[in-house]
Amino acid sequence: MSITFTKMHGLGNDYLFIETDKNSPIDDPAALSKAMSHRHLGAGSDGIILIMPSDEHEFAMRIFNADGSEAETCGNGIRCFAKYCYERGLINKTEFVIGTGGGPNAVELTLDGNTVVSVRSNMGQPKFDRADIPMEGPAGQVIEEDLDLGDQVLKVTCANIGNPHAVVFVDDAAAVNMRVLGPKVETHHAFPQRTNVEFVNIIDRQNIAMRIWERGSGITMASGSGSCGAALAAMITDRVDRKIQVHLVYGELTIEWAEDGFVYQEGPATEVYTGQWPS
Repeated sequence: MSITFTKMHGLGNDYLFIETDKNSPIDDPAALSKAMSHRHLGAGSDGIILIMPSDEHEFAMRIFNADGSEAETCGNGIRCFAKYCYERGLINKTEFVIGTGGGPNAVELTLDGNTVVSVRSNMGQPKFDRADIPMEGPAGQVIEEDLDLGDQVLKVTCANIGNPHAVVFVDDAAAVNMRVLGPKVETHHAFPQRTNVEFVNIIDRQNIAMRIWERGSGITMASGSGSCGAALAAMITDRVDRKIQVHLVYGELTIEWAEDGFVYQEGPATEVYTGQWPS
């Protein structure tokens, strides 16, 4: 029996979405994600996302990276998830809550007719204490702290917005050799659960450019939670205002750290195709 999936992306950060419940369980989602996500031997993606029923919220989601590891949350995935559920008729409300491993995420849909053109989601309240990242070392926030990679030292600023982020400010994010630096930071012994890594350059107080090395997936074209992490790092170091545009390879996300203490991301979601995967 084959598995029906839909490929979607948020600014190039692509996932394969699969509806599942007690009548159609996925026995080994980690192995399935590794197989389906392979860029040459599978459907090709940054991971798979399971669309599941929830006792507490309208839906629940589980995210598995391309290497099979499970992620707590995914900003781009949440926007695609919301678009999928509304346009498939799984829900007829434009505001609802999705349960994630990083906590509940409330979404608001903007429509053009019956098409979802943009999704705003509440990514929760950020954490900055070292223990909450988590990162080894003395108590307190991690702000432009030296991280020794052996052959060089990077200054990192860290935040947790449902998952961990280590942000490095650079002159030109697009020029960073992420294939070298990304895995060194992701797997550094200071991060017991590994970390997402964002390289950021400041454009002005309302705009930043970002490139990401995603924990468990490597280089991706965009990241919603990564954009939040990058924006937060720029905000707590007083480089930018509390509402900014994050410029990625294929477009921009709006990130706001609002007066209520919550972080909101807003941007597009795109469906690519629906297919069948042999099980």
